[in-house]
Amino acid sequence: MKRQIIIINGGSTYDSYTQYLKHLKGVKLDFDRLVRVGWKDSFAQKLGAGFQVIQPKMPNPNNAKYTEWAIWFRKITPFIKSGAVFVGHSLGGIFLAKYLSTHSFPKKIRATILIASPFHKNGMEEPLGDFKLPTSLRKFAKQGGKIFIYHSTDDPVVPVEHAEEYHKMLPSAVLRIFKNKAHFNQSSFPELVKEIRSL
Repeated sequence: MKRQIIIINGGSTYDSYTQYLKHLKGVKLDFDRLVRVGWKDSFAQKLGAGFQVIQPKMPNPNNAKYTEWAIWFRKITPFIKSGAVFVGHSLGGIFLAKYLSTHSFPKKIRATILIASPFHKNGMEEPLGDFKLPTSLRKFAKQGGKIFIYHSTDDPVVPVEHAEEYHKMLPSAVLRIFKNKAHFNQSSFPELVKEIRSL
């Protein structure tokens, strides 16, 4: 039986629809970014035949709402097998941390890996809206399997201090700090492949 890897990608949030429209009007598109191939595009191939990678498309990632994502995630849950590994990148990480802190997940989770995940608003250019975490992550620690926190000291989007805040609340989690991964949008991610294969 193939081991499932569920990847929840990031997104952006805004305090109001007006702010969202203002962002759309003012954003400058980068052609290189439009055609860039990232590590998630080839992740299933890199892991090999023994793995099944699922990347659910969460509702409106450009103006994400936690409530909408939670509804969608519940619809995906019946397709997730016991022993799955969750990977949350950026806003996808804080989504998993909040969801698994506020809901009982019906299946055993092997591991949860948070990558460049925001913890709070300090140092952030954009708000977290209704993705803000509850005061306790105890439930997440209990049902999230082995928890890993990945962050890079040169992340221009989410400062590395956010990883340290997660680690304070999840002291048994494995903290992996990199120096040159920025916001983890690189074309390959061999360290993550190795980590998942070792679980």
